[in-house]
Amino acid sequence: MTRLLRRTALGLTAAGLFSFSLLGIVAADDGQLTIFDWSGYEVPEFHPAYVAKYGDSPTFTFFGDEEEAFQKLRSGFKTDLAHPCSQSVAKWRDAGLLEPLDTSKITAWGDMNPQIMGMKDLVSTSDGKAWFLPWEWGNSLLTYNTEKVDAADVQSLRSLADPKFKDRVSIGDNVDDAYALASLAIGLKDWTKMTDEQFKEASDFLRQVHKNVRLYWTDTTEIVQAMSGGEVDLAWAWNDAAVQSALAGAPIKSTRDTKEGLSTWVCGYVRIKGGTGSVDKAYDYLNAINTPEVAKYLLTDWGYGHANAKAMSEIDPKVVADQGYGDVDKFLDKTLFQSPLPTELRQKMIEEFEKIKAGY
Repeated sequence: MTRLLRRTALGLTAAGLFSFSLLGIVAADDGQLTIFDWSGYEVPEFHPAYVAKYGDSPTFTFFGDEEEAFQKLRSGFKTDLAHPCSQSVAKWRDAGLLEPLDTSKITAWGDMNPQIMGMKDLVSTSDGKAWFLPWEWGNSLLTYNTEKVDAADVQSLRSLADPKFKDRVSIGDNVDDAYALASLAIGLKDWTKMTDEQFKEASDFLRQVHKNVRLYWTDTTEIVQAMSGGEVDLAWAWNDAAVQSALAGAPIKSTRDTKEGLSTWVCGYVRIKGGTGSVDKAYDYLNAINTPEVAKYLLTDWGYGHANAKAMSEIDPKVVADQGYGDVDKFLDKTLFQSPLPTELRQKMIEEFEKIKAGY
């Protein structure tokens, strides 16, 4: 894709009007580096140093959720880097899909947020190997149209199941976010300890929400367009949905203050075993996304925190505080952290969520 077309795609995405990625168009045609990613992360603002060095972006291909990505990789799909989140890293590693990172080639490895780097079974294993470069972290939280939804209706996550919002609700077509929402709604903050009874209760809640769902969104562009265009008034969405809607002038906000709390996740990049691209370009890309310039863009335009603590410290403290990242301990308080789930439990969630979406 030409630079002009990429800029056009970015402008339309920011306005919440269209997504070239939904048509399968990739950000470049670089046969030496391919990245398997969420739609939207191909924009050159996330890797300006890479573009400056090589004259263009890497090639991007996209997945809708991590289970889809996992199955595609297991079937032999070839890529060099991929962008999973906290709950999937251990599963991908244990399935033999990952290549360890050479941290000596990651310039800012020592600048990463120690609280994120210290999360159990996320970055490193007992043999000292590093498997995951944390990059962005944020929330799934209640998001709403301030002109159509009363303040009283955003005090509880259970409002998503209130019959008065029939055909006005959206949640992600993503099993992890769906069961994070359901776990919080039933009062469970550690989903790794979910009992069979709690699983049924959580699933029953999602069935109630399903009655109100107008659409299950698959990427930020879709939910921004749905909310900004008035198709949906209440959603369970990521930080960027409200931030990008507001940048486009829509009356959309998110709230961290529901009585049940919110969900927190960390996503980042891994090397995929069997990748045929340039190893040097892979590390150049990992270094390009890990700078103060990128951290500022990630925070201000997407509403996400950057895992590089030093880079975050170089941003105006007021901007950091306004986005809710001024106090990491407070940020993580009263949240369900999307930590790796037992394989059997996650498989149950996957199967049940498909039934729920089908109306069963």
